[in-house]
Amino acid sequence: MNTAVMAFEASRNTCEPAQVPSADIAHEYLLHGHGPNATTGVLLVHGLTGTPNEMRLLAKGLHRVGFTVLAVQLAGHCGSQDDLVATRWQDWLASVRRGANQLEQVTGRPVLVCGLSMGAVLALALAEDCPQQVAGVIALSTTFHYDGWSIPFYTRLSFLLPLFKALGIGRHSVFMEQPPYGIKDVALRERVVAQMYSVDSAAAGLPGNPWWSVIEMRSLAAHVRKHLGRVRSPCLVIHARRDDIASTENAHTIVRGVRHAPVELVLLEDSYHMITIDRERRTVLAHVVAFAEKLSNQGLA
Repeated sequence: MNTAVMAFEASRNTCEPAQVPSADIAHEYLLHGHGPNATTGVLLVHGLTGTPNEMRLLAKGLHRVGFTVLAVQLAGHCGSQDDLVATRWQDWLASVRRGANQLEQVTGRPVLVCGLSMGAVLALALAEDCPQQVAGVIALSTTFHYDGWSIPFYTRLSFLLPLFKALGIGRHSVFMEQPPYGIKDVALRERVVAQMYSVDSAAAGLPGNPWWSVIEMRSLAAHVRKHLGRVRSPCLVIHARRDDIASTENAHTIVRGVRHAPVELVLLEDSYHMITIDRERRTVLAHVVAFAEKLSNQGLA
């Protein structure tokens, strides 16, 4: 068994962080809160091939009203394709656990976990495994499946990828992202695409999804979907109706699967996948802040 998997399995019942592969986490940022919301921590989790930068506007908005915010950097991210391919989904979840433990030490209370795209799946995974540590889940553009309207047909054959990996095929192969790249705002899209194709992957992430990393994401998604009934934390689910990467069926999967906690679903009308930076980013922030303040006022019960 892979050492990352062994460490993950050994830590599941304790909610202690599994060993995270040695990596530079210089792109994480912690914003200490102020006022009555200071003891409520919000952990922000970016998506596959993404960076903590894609959560920065949300982080600033939450911090502005007093919340303590930590944007975690997932293992293997903000570096090269080889760095990412060397990690498994258990490593990514270990990064989230590490962040949750760090934030809980700062605030002294259970945390809210807010994830974008695959980050939303990781947020749900933490809530499944560590319900006593997670006071609430905010799932933004949840991606269990790449089934949005801009996804090329050939990616629907991704179920074949585990076979390729078993045969050692495709380690350096990539699914390149297609226009509109998750962003409806044209001017913003042009800036982000320019950053994606620059040499600095820490700015906007890698321009494509490595096959082997997509395999890991599929395994993570299957694991989380299977155990959604374990979630005991209130959930806020926000998704764009016209999400180009992940259809609204991904959001409805949470609504159907989380049976032992309240789930609030918000559908956006003027955004694509990257809702934290797209046209309705202020609407997203308003919903996230209202949800966090409600739980904070309830004592994170």
